[in-house]
Amino acid sequence: MMASVPARADEIPVDVELVLAVDASRSMEAFEQKIQRDGYVAALRHPQVIKAILEGLYGRVAITYVEWAGFGFQRIIIPWTLVDGKQAAEKLAAELDRPVPPPQSRTSISAAIDFSAGLFDNSGFKGQRRVVDISGDGPNNHGRSVTDARAAALEKGITLNGLPLMTRGSLYSGWDVKDLDLYYENCVIGGPGAFMIPVKSWEQFPEAVRRKLVLELAGDPARAIGAMQAENSRGDAPVLKVQAKQSHDCMSGERVWQRRMQDWEWR
Repeated sequence: MMASVPARADEIPVDVELVLAVDASRSMEAFEQKIQRDGYVAALRHPQVIKAILEGLYGRVAITYVEWAGFGFQRIIIPWTLVDGKQAAEKLAAELDRPVPPPQSRTSISAAIDFSAGLFDNSGFKGQRRVVDISGDGPNNHGRSVTDARAAALEKGITLNGLPLMTRGSLYSGWDVKDLDLYYENCVIGGPGAFMIPVKSWEQFPEAVRRKLVLELAGDPARAIGAMQAENSRGDAPVLKVQAKQSHDCMSGERVWQRRMQDWEWR
């Protein structure tokens, strides 16, 4: 359960407060950044996403869209916005349907979590659930450890979901770690009802984003996850709930960065 925090008189009650924290590092090429943005735009306009919002207790949610890269670089693309139906969702999608800003260097999932967690403090909303949704194509390699950031967020009752992008086509693939989905499962996601949807090709991305938003905005996310897990046999990107943590190197991204920097120095 989310830690109990007294609601202020000016806070609007909603079913979910959702931070969409999207990778904007240089490992994401321009066409990939465009696919990402277009995927979220399409998902926000999808009837299933609208239906999931309206079926909640309040029938409304609050969403903010953030792009992130290295430590100290996070930008709010869309501030906290109330979405209570098709018209509001369309307005949010239209605001997001704009040119993508230039990418930035490094990958700090930990800073993305810390920044996103802080956004709930003055959102103007009081959600039954608070969720940060992190998408990215690589491990943490900048800032504090990702597990420390995760622990701090979970202490606040925030759920961390993931969308690991395992597309392997980037010019920066040498910075990747093997099995990014396992990295996300063991080092990034956590909290009540946490899940991730690995994406192994860009063709999967729009569907994965839609499925993810339906789950996060659903009034009964556990039931929705069960239903979508039953659909995995169709070949869609699987919905994976967080399991008991396995032994995994959550500093693997930092180690890859250090090795690459040492190799560069010897050239």
